[in-house]
Amino acid sequence: MTTNRAAPHTALRLSLLLPWLILITTVGVTWLVRDHEQALTRNELRTQLDFSLRETVSRIEQRVAAYEQLLRGVQGLFTTTALGNRRALNDYVAALQIDANLSGIQVLDAAPQANAQSAWADPIRRQAMEQARDSGMASITGKLAVGTGAEKHPGFAMYLPVFTPGQPHDNVAQRRAQLIGWIYAVVNMEDFMASLYGKQAPGITLAIYDGADPTNPSARLYQTSNLNGSPRVAASDGLQALEYMVVAGHNWTLDLGTRSNFDNHPGRDVATVIAVTGVGLSLTLALLSWFMVTGRARALRLAAEMTDELRHMAQHDPLTDLPNRAMFSHRLQDELERAKRHNGRFAVIFLDLDYFKPVNDHHGHAMGDRLLRQVARRLREAVRASDTVGRIGGDEFVVLLPELGGVDLAFTLAEKIRQSVRQPYTVDGLELCISCSLGVAVYPDDGHDELTLTQSADEAMYRAKEDGRDGVARASDNCSSVPT
Repeated sequence: MTTNRAAPHTALRLSLLLPWLILITTVGVTWLVRDHEQALTRNELRTQLDFSLRETVSRIEQRVAAYEQLLRGVQGLFTTTALGNRRALNDYVAALQIDANLSGIQVLDAAPQANAQSAWADPIRRQAMEQARDSGMASITGKLAVGTGAEKHPGFAMYLPVFTPGQPHDNVAQRRAQLIGWIYAVVNMEDFMASLYGKQAPGITLAIYDGADPTNPSARLYQTSNLNGSPRVAASDGLQALEYMVVAGHNWTLDLGTRSNFDNHPGRDVATVIAVTGVGLSLTLALLSWFMVTGRARALRLAAEMTDELRHMAQHDPLTDLPNRAMFSHRLQDELERAKRHNGRFAVIFLDLDYFKPVNDHHGHAMGDRLLRQVARRLREAVRASDTVGRIGGDEFVVLLPELGGVDLAFTLAEKIRQSVRQPYTVDGLELCISCSLGVAVYPDDGHDELTLTQSADEAMYRAKEDGRDGVARASDNCSSVPT
């Protein structure tokens, strides 16, 4: 009788190779997942940068339109009184009670044509004055040094022509013949940008140039403080976006870029989490397989559970356990494809908590975190099982409402969410009261892709805040629905 001694040794050698095979395989898979997540994160950063650029353009256009409306009000005043009546002008401006929305204006005045010779002699001002005169519309100058005394800052002036009352000025020749003076405002660019609603995301830098050449430092009208004298708005490995816009007949160039604290914003560096966790998981699995060669099935089951946990961590917000921005974007893309195939409708709701900052300021961030968990639980309970509630940062949440039977259902659910959030909370024995402002965008009425839908919902949410908070606004509506 003979004994095959080679078989046990062969099995032992194979079992000793198993930990190495597991280590190499899991590290390889981890790096593939990491590379994929890096690509997704890069696309997300680009989308966020483009959204911030368009949002900034919209805010600038709104503020310039407010300035023009102010000048037209003064223009209307001088259809009933002499252009040199300074008492009427002073009384009118005082009655306006100009607030922080127009705080960038340093000078608001009217000048008869005979008194505007010094301005007319300045080529920069004269170009804007001629353009305003010939078009009959408001026009702004190029870059000016504005301010009093030795302290000057970049800015611009806006001119609006005044014509002889009761005389026609329908064409260029008539407008030149009937011109009697100007209404004008001088604006400090730093104050102008500070007065805009909203704020840039951390790590986004902005520079605004007079004209279409963002490489000319002397044309720079404005730059964010986080540039710290750097000639570039983006770090060497950051993203950059340019936008050319026409502001009251004049060209501006907006240059947005990202720096390291934008890329490293909490919740964005998922690729690093995957890499570190994946390597740790690989070493753990290799060690387990070394000691549990005979329990292969149990080791594989444990690996699957750890893999599921890793995937969950990569797709969910660690504080509230709601889907994070990346997972919500993936579900929104799926719903877009489904709606396009079946001519369906769905809605996106942007939600921002009102009066949440005082909770953090007065009671600490730990209390604020516990309050956010309660808000997340209420949001999940307020929506349908098929809906997705995500947290995209801070006190901002987003809701996806798929397969809408009608637009009214979106507002019914939004109102249900609003009512649920505004009920009192009890955190550590302390009663807290907050509310929320919601913006609703419906596909395809308010956008045909992820960027336009989310931007529409975000703008509607800001409108709900501006109209008094604790309300719901739709992107395609001109006003918000604010509870009384």
